[in-house]
Amino acid sequence: MTKKYKVFAINPGSTSTKIALFEGEEELFSANVSHDANKLNEFKEISDQFPYRKETILNELVKKNVSLNGTDAFVGRGGGLVGCEGGTYMINDTLLDHARVGFTVKHPAILGSQLAYDFSLTYGGKSFVVNPPDVDEFEPLARITGFAGVFRESRGHPLNQKENAIRYAAETGQRYEDLNLIISHIGGGISVTAHAKGRIIDSTDVINGDGPMAPTRAGALPVTAVIKLCFSGKYTEKELYDRVTKNGGLVDHLGISDVKEILSEIKKGNSKAKFIYNAMIYQIGKYIGAYAAVLNGQVDAILLSGGIAHDKYLVERITNMVKFIATVKVYAGEFEMEAMANGAIRVLQGIEQPKIYTGKPVWDGHF
Repeated sequence: MTKKYKVFAINPGSTSTKIALFEGEEELFSANVSHDANKLNEFKEISDQFPYRKETILNELVKKNVSLNGTDAFVGRGGGLVGCEGGTYMINDTLLDHARVGFTVKHPAILGSQLAYDFSLTYGGKSFVVNPPDVDEFEPLARITGFAGVFRESRGHPLNQKENAIRYAAETGQRYEDLNLIISHIGGGISVTAHAKGRIIDSTDVINGDGPMAPTRAGALPVTAVIKLCFSGKYTEKELYDRVTKNGGLVDHLGISDVKEILSEIKKGNSKAKFIYNAMIYQIGKYIGAYAAVLNGQVDAILLSGGIAHDKYLVERITNMVKFIATVKVYAGEFEMEAMANGAIRVLQGIEQPKIYTGKPVWDGHF
């Protein structure tokens, strides 16, 4: 009989930290621990928040009478690392050093590995990071742009996407490593990604002005028009950067970022809201078609995930656009906590070998 390993997953966000305790596939406990925004602002660097976040997590566990004794593994969200292959990484000194400084990005997710490692020292068990945001498996050709020295980067939703891919493979009696999949995560950020035999070989950039527009992100833009805005004198650099990464997309057009509110407006007869929402859907379908070409038309399935994939209208319209390519399967919502736990369990069971973080990027800018 296979042992049911206990795994504690930690996913820090901007003003809260999601935590969950699993025993095998069963979730024993979960919570979204809120942090005082004013308290967080007192810390100069994100890693300085570590003692405060740890204390609030421990207080929540005590309040809910949850013990971490006997936990087999602790998994942190990860982040701030150099580009690395997908997989489950043992947390070592190099990984911790990069996470503490936010080597490539400054985001609260960098606290995940630090917290997981600290908890493992206290309670025993191993510590891991599973498919961190820094996963980079791009084919070299996918990196090139029309500007020498400006490259496309791997920045999407590898944790949730790879979990969906593994689930689909299991449901169909196949292996992720044997499939070609197009996966679109449709949430606050939207990514469309080509998975070839277990690797993310190309993807839209969920942040930096590439791919479909999203509720708060601009997506791909005509560059010359943006250049004119840059030199118009109407905007600061930060204002334009924020418009691309935080205030673009649906909220720029409609003043609303919550898709539920937008759908409510559409039901009320708001024709502009419907038109802009349809434009976002159109762009998602268009990029799915583009990534079918990346896979030479050899696509086993198209998977739609993320919170907005709960919307049947969106799913139906995308499906009508792309069903000629392959079967469309929906995994609405996010499975990040489950994905973190499952990655650790695969390693503990010996199904998957843990990877060692070296601190050397998979690609150094040379060909």
